[in-house]
Amino acid sequence: MKISTTDQRLDRLNKLLPAVYRMRDAEQKYPLQALLRVLAEQVNIVEDDMQQLYENWFIETAEDWVVPYIADLIGYRPVSDAGQTGEVTTAEGRALNRVLIPRREVANTIAYRRRKGTLALLELLANDVSGWPARAVEFFKLLGWTQNINHLHWDRAMTAQLRRVEDLDLLGAPFDPFAHTVEVRRINSHRTIGRYNIPSVGLFVWRLKSYSVTLSLPHCAENAGPNCYTFSVLRQDAQMFIRPEPEAEPTHIAEEMNVPAPIRRLAFAKHPERFYGAKKSFAIWAKGWAGFDPAQPVPVEAIVPADLSDWQYAPPLEHIAVDPVLGRFAFPLDQEQLPEEGVRVKYHYAFSADLGGGEYPRPILSPSAREVERPNPEDSAKTISETVEPTFYRVGDGEQLPHLRDAIDRWYEEKPLDAVIEITDSGVYVEPISLSLQGDQTLQLRAANGARPVIRMLDWQTDLPDALTVVMSPGSRFTLDGLLVTGRGVHIHGPKRDEPEDPRPPICGAELVIRHCTLVPGWGLECDCEPSHPAEPSLELYNVRAAVRLEHSILASIQIHEDEVKDEPIPVWINDSILDATAAEKEAIGAPGYAVAHAVLTILRCTVFGIVDVHAVELAENCIFNDCLNVARRQLGCMRFCYVPFGCRTPRRYHCQPDLVAQAIEEKLCAEAAAKSEAAPAQAELDAAKARERLRVKPQFNSQRYGTPTYCQLADACPEEIKRGADDESEMGAFHDLFQPQREANLLARLEEFTPAGMDVGIIHAI
Repeated sequence: MKISTTDQRLDRLNKLLPAVYRMRDAEQKYPLQALLRVLAEQVNIVEDDMQQLYENWFIETAEDWVVPYIADLIGYRPVSDAGQTGEVTTAEGRALNRVLIPRREVANTIAYRRRKGTLALLELLANDVSGWPARAVEFFKLLGWTQNINHLHWDRAMTAQLRRVEDLDLLGAPFDPFAHTVEVRRINSHRTIGRYNIPSVGLFVWRLKSYSVTLSLPHCAENAGPNCYTFSVLRQDAQMFIRPEPEAEPTHIAEEMNVPAPIRRLAFAKHPERFYGAKKSFAIWAKGWAGFDPAQPVPVEAIVPADLSDWQYAPPLEHIAVDPVLGRFAFPLDQEQLPEEGVRVKYHYAFSADLGGGEYPRPILSPSAREVERPNPEDSAKTISETVEPTFYRVGDGEQLPHLRDAIDRWYEEKPLDAVIEITDSGVYVEPISLSLQGDQTLQLRAANGARPVIRMLDWQTDLPDALTVVMSPGSRFTLDGLLVTGRGVHIHGPKRDEPEDPRPPICGAELVIRHCTLVPGWGLECDCEPSHPAEPSLELYNVRAAVRLEHSILASIQIHEDEVKDEPIPVWINDSILDATAAEKEAIGAPGYAVAHAVLTILRCTVFGIVDVHAVELAENCIFNDCLNVARRQLGCMRFCYVPFGCRTPRRYHCQPDLVAQAIEEKLCAEAAAKSEAAPAQAELDAAKARERLRVKPQFNSQRYGTPTYCQLADACPEEIKRGADDESEMGAFHDLFQPQREANLLARLEEFTPAGMDVGIIHAI
């Protein structure tokens, strides 16, 4: 058990001593106090353990390792199809166990058994077991059949009325109100799923989360007109999503406002007040425009729902046209009606996980205080030890430093050993940034929790590059955390050589960390989410003698410029991230002018679009290399539970695809021939069968373009060898830690347990 050195209880034994002994102890530099602190520390351990033993009696306060034992007391049984439980000694194992044995489901198991057979219970199960918002639908109520006129069901579905356009917009959706003809396919079929059958009950689940962007700058689409804007600062058409509202009663069946569904034009046109407002799904602030209160968003009465596909609609004076499907809005064409003091927006977008820059909560890494030796002012021949706390510079609206440049200038002026430049809002910072770290300095450039600032780099100089530039020295540490960088890439430079023949300094303590950041693939996006500069890298390393660590981030190509003759390869660690080179033939990791990047790569739980060319791979685990991976040294390292295309030059592979399916089909064909006493299949037949299997297990994604809600999400048609191909039977790739296969298997088993006999229940992915 970890004991805090700031625990107020450490001195409680010392305080019980008479004052005379404490005074005498102070005269002798506190030896008795130090002894009593050691005793008090052990007393605190025993006391905390006793307190935790009491807390472990209750499911709400018990530790994670106790939850399975409490579950066993009430007869809860884990689902075997969801996979084996993980090791409680590892963080990955504990995360898996929280999915396989959800604490909330264990707490409500007895209540569920009492409500068995009710429709609303299925929605509660979906939320407690899988964490997905859901809507349960009894499809027999949507069947078109003749009713008895003596016993009419007014709540049943009706035939389509072409005049009710808002209802036609829901056709085939989870909230479909129309009657359908019966189909005999079962909803739980493992082949083709059918919905509209008498025993069918469907559970629509939303796997995407709704993320907020608060008080950010929109993008003015000047090519369309000075009155035209997109909610996204990256200027792409971004579908806006609903901010889900909690359901008031447990018996309530979810409606459209209770789930993170996309906002429809017709729904917004009918009830704009449900979606628009400071505490609703989206809002617009136009300072000093049309006489409205600048502290409040433009009132809903001034919002006009419209289709702005071609920017063809011009709103009336003192009104704003909004298209929630494309994420666009437009002011009146009159020049006098354009906002002059700036526009701010709030909206919600959808994504699969807490990845890249976003306003989601994330663990903050703060530098700790360090001990430094300084000259003794009384005796210059001696030194004294001094504790130096890190220096914080907070930037943002309402802070003392409104601009990022102000914080950087002050950092240069004060030259602290450890510093943090923290941006506290979700604004857009359009400033040239150039940093230089000396000696063993550390610097964090990060976003505060709950903020997603955007650093937008422009073409400031015509004769020089304008990237976010950082010069690191041996022993320094630089961290980018929680930011979205667009317009240009990030350049990291090492110190220059003093002499051409001198070797580079060894890597000893220097580190570059990029975590929870988005370095926009292609530097920016077009309106259809195509990259603006698809050939440009997002991160370039020039002679950097530092360890590179990338975590929970989205990046484009990484280019590593290192001297292969004089220097050892640098270590690069990437985990839970997406590398997107924007095209299959481009390099996701490479080195211009060289065959491979001079780096030793460790990559865990990542999805890579593009070719990876590196010196060596120490470990690749649970990854999807959608295009290819090539290494110079095949003898070093290994790959396990990964997908890598056939024909790539890789280190040793263990349980990788498509190796497994190719080997399985060869063994199957040979076994079938032996069973029939026939000759072994010809090599050409085996090669053709292997090629078909390799094509079958190729990963399929709902989208491969950054900026779309389903970016990098595995499609429903993706083969099971990929969706459950990781070492713990989760999916390969960047969304491994969502444990979606385990969630779905667990949920399906519980649905079958709590669904009335004779009913068929199935899970349908809404998005």
